[in-house]
Parts: sequence; C-alpha cells; structure tokens
Amino acid sequence: MSGRRDSTSIYAVQDVRQQLEQRLALAEPEDTCRGIFFNGVLDGVKAFLGPEIEARCRESAGQRKFIDFFSYPVSGFIQMSLTVVDLLSPHLGGGWQVLRWMGEQSTLSFLNTVAGKTALMLAGTNVKRLVNQLPISYKASLSYGERRVEWTGERSGRFIFKRDFMPPAYHEGVIAKAVERAKVRSVLVRGYATGPLDTEYELTWEDASKP
Repeated sequence: MSGRRDSTSIYAVQDVRQQLEQRLALAEPEDTCRGIFFNGVLDGVKAFLGPEIEARCRESAGQRKFIDFFSYPVSGFIQMSLTVVDLLSPHLGGGWQVLRWMGEQSTLSFLNTVAGKTALMLAGTNVKRLVNQLPISYKASLSYGERRVEWTGERSGRFIFKRDFMPPAYHEGVIAKAVERAKVRSVLVRGYATGPLDTEYELTWEDASKP
C-alpha cells in the first residue's frame, strides 16, 4: 500500500490541532500568503456566526485589517485557523470539516476578484484547463511551496504539493470548490499527507452533460 493511502501513517492519525501546530512550528517569517485568504475566511465566519466571533478570529491572526493582495505571514493564517477550528467545530461537525469549509471560503473569495474571474473566463467549462491554472494561482498567492498536476485519466488527476502549510482538508475544499465552478458533478478530492509539509490530492469528477 502506498504512503498516501496508509491510514496508519503518523500524518493521518494526528488530529487537526496537532497538524496545525506542527505546521506553525515549521513556518518561517518569509513564508507568506495573500490577505484575500484571510478575508475570505473571516467574511465567512462573520456571515455564519456574526461579527463578535469574526472579531475573535481576526484578533488571533495578529492583524486588525487585511488587504486582499498584500502578503502576510502564513503563521498568522495558521494561528487564525486554530481559533476558527475551535469556534466552528461544534457547528460544522468537527475540525476537518471546518478546514474544508475554510478552503471553500478562500476559493470563493479569490474567484470574486478580477484575477479569479479572469481565470474562470479563460477556462470556461474545461475542467483540465481550469485545474492547470491552479498551480499558477497558488504561485501568485503564496511565497512558499511547489505544486503540480498530473493527469491520470479523462476525468481524474493528482495534485502534488511540496512544502505547504495547511493540512489536506483545507486544500480539498479549495480544489473542490474551484472545480465545481466548471459546472461538473460528483467532484471528489481526497488528500493524503506524505510528509510533514507534503501532500497529494486525488481528483475525480463526472461530466454534467452525461446521464
């Protein structure tokens, strides 16, 4: 059995807080992400649980305000994630569900920008074209890590992430929400940690035009 499918792997059995705290300890000051990802999550928290809870999450991130396309330490995003997980887990069914929801919120925030709308327009309903754009969007938004796509079939592929600071569930939400915008159905994204900061994601979908 390959490493990414081994459910007994140390990376698979760690809980959400362990994974986030491990990644926080490995983050360097030069590891940054765009403010839009903070804002996407914070806007989602505010809409879901109100401004008081949103304010607590914002405070944990260490900034009073985030400008969408400015860069901020990813350590702040991880610290915010710990707070969001604590506060939203009772409402969303657990920490992994919260991380996936956070990924979805980050994607929705990005897709509402000019850059995101342009990427959708260029891809149209072509899933592979859209997915091939994702590593480019990641590179433009994050100062760290490497990401690439390998196609394994007509409607299946694999993302390979190296040195990324969010646990698999977060990027499952990011990828799934992006692919859903191509008007396909039965989108499935499964992430498997292959190292402390490395992950692989298997992606499949069905053509919405076929019965």
